[in-house]
Formats: sequence, structure tokens, C-alpha cells
Amino acid sequence: MNAVGVIVEYNPFHNGHAFHIEEARKTANADVVIAVMSGNFLQRGEPAIVSKWKRTEMALNAGVDIVFELPYVFATQQANTFASGAVSILEAAGCQSLCFGSESGSMDSFNKTETFLKQHNETYQQQVKYFLEKGNSYPKATSLAYHTLSPANDLIDLSKPNNILGYQYIKAANAMQASIKIFTVTRKNANYHDPHFASETIASATSIRKALFSVDGQLQSIRQYVPETTYGGLLEYKEQYGLFHDWELYWPYLKFRLIQMTPEQLKNIYEVEEGLENRILSSALESESFLQFMEKLKTKRYTWTRLQRTCVHILTNTTKKEMLMKEDKASYLRLLGMTTTGREYLNKYKTDFALPMISKVSAAKNRQLLLDIKASRIYAMGASGSSQKKLLETEFKQPPIIVAK
Repeated sequence: MNAVGVIVEYNPFHNGHAFHIEEARKTANADVVIAVMSGNFLQRGEPAIVSKWKRTEMALNAGVDIVFELPYVFATQQANTFASGAVSILEAAGCQSLCFGSESGSMDSFNKTETFLKQHNETYQQQVKYFLEKGNSYPKATSLAYHTLSPANDLIDLSKPNNILGYQYIKAANAMQASIKIFTVTRKNANYHDPHFASETIASATSIRKALFSVDGQLQSIRQYVPETTYGGLLEYKEQYGLFHDWELYWPYLKFRLIQMTPEQLKNIYEVEEGLENRILSSALESESFLQFMEKLKTKRYTWTRLQRTCVHILTNTTKKEMLMKEDKASYLRLLGMTTTGREYLNKYKTDFALPMISKVSAAKNRQLLLDIKASRIYAMGASGSSQKKLLETEFKQPPIIVAK
């Protein structure tokens, strides 16, 4: 069976994602689509609006055949580490190809860019360091450094978020000498961070989340932008748990942790660097909401995304020692769900997988997995009462979801 892989967050699954799945399956002539999906906390440093289990169900109902979880140690990191972990899972699961969406849409441009930066790596790294020392954020510094090299017109624009991720996927696959073949499809209509609805049927996940957390917060307003199975899944989650997750739910817990911490203790948390601990502590004392806290904390030096990721690590008490283990590959495959076609693939090939497959966390003792479990427990704290208990229990009691397709 021919398997194509995708690397996703599905926060939530929308029509643009459905287009990507359809194009990936068609272009790769694939029998099976395997998704590596971030867990309950995401690369932008946010809690997912619904749990990984509900997002898995949405994906399986809309064209994906197998969902593996991207471990916390990769899912909440900058693009190069995020990419390395995800590509290692797809390679281990026997995917013949990986398909990603991009603003460029041209593999030739991606391959030329990867070669170009490899050839100019020493100068590029020096320029990145120079622009960082000038007080720029890391993404801004890399973008400025790239442009100082005078890239040709046929290279990709590395200021675009999906182009950045695509470049990192290719770089990661080459670094680990993966056999997986990589190709790209052009993103349709909506830009990744577009806060507004861009067309009648396609919208970014950012704009969908914005609509859900607006004053009205009416699910009906997003209905045309998501598959019916996503719409139904969101309705069901809201009815079951009474909420969609966002940072404001976790602000009391984050502030509680911060007002107890000394600067020395905070410095041990992953991504707290260069005196940031003092700014974090003073901003927390002066803030009554997460948004207010972030607005006080934000500087030219650090992007909003980077600061949110730092907040996730503070919330989960994830230390530098836990994260800086120099691991660039996942150590297991955490199965979240499958269709009947996906189950057929697993039954046929799982003995050939390069990593052990885990479907019950209670049976496993793995450093990366322990971080996932801790993150899931903290994610559940966003709910209250019996809803919190349900979310807490799912990490240990929920078997892989099976959708008959």
C-alpha cells in the first residue's frame, strides 16, 4: 500500500485542509494518508481549541486514514525541531512521500533554496547572529540574513510561514537521509495567519478561531468554511465540555505559578533566556488577563509566538534539562486513530516500522511520552468539574479512534 504523509495541527480541520488531503492523495497516487498531528499544545504556543482526540476524529472523518501524535518535545518548538520530529515519524511509519502546503507551490524552488543555503551556510549563520545582536527576533533575523545573500528570483520567499516549514521538512529529511519523497501543493486562497475570511468556502484556521472566540462566538458563522463533520464535532465538544480552549482559561494557573517563582527558578524553564525572567515576573504581577500579560511582555526581540511557547513551558514546568536532550527524532509512534483502511495498513506493515507503536500510554515508560502525559493533564485543567475529569481520563482510557471508511 502506498502511503503519503502530512504534518498538521488541524486547529480545527477546515476546507483548506480537506483540499490538501485530496491533492496529496491524488498527486502521490496514495492508498493511505498518514497525518502526524500536534497534541494538545501547538507550535504557536497555544492550547488547541479542542482536544487531540476530537481533532483526530475530525481528520479521520474528512480524508485522513491514520493519525500519529507529534510529541510535545517537538510540537512546541521552533520550525527546525518541529520538522525533524514530524519527518522522523513519517519515515518510521513507512511513508513513501510527504506532501506539504506552501505559498510557493514549487518543489524546484524549494530544492534550489536548500542547496543555496547549504552552500552559503557559514555566511548565513554569521548574518543571523549579526541581526540577532541588533535586537531582532529569530524569524526576522533569519529573513534579513537570507536577503543579504541576494537570493535569485527562482528561490522561495522565506518570510512566508508555510514556505519556512516546507524548507525545514526538506532540510530535516536530507539531514537524516530519509528515503521519503517530498512534494508540495499551493495553499488555496487563505494565508496561514489571515485573521479574516478570505473567500466563500476557504478560511485560515486563525480566522476560524477568531470567529469562535468573538463576542458572538456563534458556530454558525464558520459553517461554510469547515466540513460538516468538523462542524458537528465542534458542536459536540462545546456541548460536552462547555468550552473551546484558549489561553485565558489557563491564565490563572500560569499566573499562580509565576507569582511563586524566583528569577533563578524561572531561568531553568525552557526558552527563558537573556534576562527574560525578570520581564516575565514583573509583567505577570501587573496583568489581569493573558492578553494584557502578553502585550506587556512583547518586545521587538521576541515574537508573540516565541513568547507563547515560553508560557506553555512555564505552565507545564518544562525545564531546559528536559528539552535540551539533542534529540532530533521521535522515539515512538503514538497512535491516536485510524480508518478501516488505516487499520489494514497498520496490520500489514507495523512489524516493519522503525519505531515502536504505542496505543496505550499506561503500558509505556518513555521520556518523550511522559512529557506528553503531563501536557495532557495540564490541558484538562482548562475545563472544570466533571468535564475536567473526562479530559483527564481520556489520556489513559481512550483507545485509538476507529472510523469505518
